[in-house]
Amino acid sequence: MLVADVLSSPEIGELAKAMVKVQQTLNPACKDAENPFVKNRYASLNSVIEACREALTTQSVWVAQYPVAAEAGHLGLVTKLVHGGSGQWQSSLMVMPLPKNDPQGYGSALTYARRYGLATLVGMVSEADDDAEAATPRQAKPNRRSPPSDQPEPVYPLAGLPRLDGVEYQTIAASNGRTCITASGNVRDKRAFLQEAGFRWDGNRKLWWRYAAWNPGET
Repeated sequence: MLVADVLSSPEIGELAKAMVKVQQTLNPACKDAENPFVKNRYASLNSVIEACREALTTQSVWVAQYPVAAEAGHLGLVTKLVHGGSGQWQSSLMVMPLPKNDPQGYGSALTYARRYGLATLVGMVSEADDDAEAATPRQAKPNRRSPPSDQPEPVYPLAGLPRLDGVEYQTIAASNGRTCITASGNVRDKRAFLQEAGFRWDGNRKLWWRYAAWNPGET
C-alpha cells in the first residue's frame, strides 16, 4: 500500500547522535483507539505524537509533516526530522491511494499517513506489536480461485487487514475448501484500499473477498 523514498542532508552525523538519544528514551505508543469492526486496538496519531514529542524536543529535533503532489487518486506525504543545532535533516516520502477523492477521503488518508510516517521515521512501535505475527501467511494448497460460499468460519485471525471505518471483515469457506475473508459494510469509498490488500469484487454476492492465505501478486 505504501511507497517510501528516503532523503537526507549530505551529512547526518549530528542528527544521528540526537536520534540515538531519542530512541533510548522512547516509550511505545499506547494503543488508545479501537476499530469496532475487527476488534483491534491501535495507536492513534495523537498517541504516536505524544509518545515521541518530549524525546524529540529534548534533543532539539523538529518534526514537520506536509502533503506533496502525487499521481491522481493518491496522497503524498513528507515526514521530516530536522536537527536544530546543525540543521541536518532526514525525511521520508509516503504515497498511498485515497479511499475517496474528496475532502473527507483526503483527510482520512492524511491522518493514516501521518501516523505511520512519523512512527516509522523515529523508529517507534506500539505497546504490543503483533504485526509480525499477522504478516505471517498461513499454509494453503495452491488452487484456482472460485467464488466463496456462505459457510461461516469465524476462527481465522483478522489482524493485519486494513483498518477502514465502517468496514466489517468475516471469514467463510470457499467451495474449493480454502478460507476466504469478506469485507462488507461501508465499502463504497474503500475500493483502492481493499484492492491493495488483495480483495476483489464478487458481483453476484455484492461483496469484496480474498483468500485468507493471499500473497501480493496473486490473481
